[in-house]
Amino acid sequence: MEKKEIAFLAARYADEKKAENIKVIDLNGLSSLCDYIVLATVTSKPHMEAVEDEISTQLKKIGVYKSNRDGGESMIWRVSDYGSFLVHIMTQEARDFYALDKIFSFGTLLNYKKPKAAKKLAAKKTASKKTTPKKAAPKSAAKKTAKKPAAKKAATKAAAKKTTKTSAKKAAPKKTAKATKKSTKKGAK
Repeated sequence: MEKKEIAFLAARYADEKKAENIKVIDLNGLSSLCDYIVLATVTSKPHMEAVEDEISTQLKKIGVYKSNRDGGESMIWRVSDYGSFLVHIMTQEARDFYALDKIFSFGTLLNYKKPKAAKKLAAKKTASKKTTPKKAAPKSAAKKTAKKPAAKKAATKAAAKKTTKTSAKKAAPKKTAKATKKSTKKGAK
């Protein structure tokens, strides 16, 4: 993994722990101190410790270790030296006072966040997944509408049964009357 990518990872880990005003400055070839500077602002000493621990722990997982650390008991500023880059974690008061942003302004400010193209692709994938249930919704609506005509059919069948029953009742005496007429005619012959 490149030095720049590792510095970007450190900045992302600081971002995950809610550090503010995170900057990665490229000093490659411009300074003998290091190639990259990572600056992050925190709100308190516990926040500073959490950010520093997160960066250190996550970078250890990929085999990147601190070569030095300064400000261990400081409540306003800590520096971790990873050889090719430095991570400065400080409170807003320390950042304003020491003005590292201005001191390293000769360097190039880099965007440490993941490329937007990757986010767009991920958004398209989730959007396509989300559209599947939307397509399923009209099918369920179609099922509901299919149930309504079935209910109407059942109602019309019930109504038809009622009419056939009543017509059968009315027709039954007529049939018997016809049958009696025929039997009387046969009996008369």
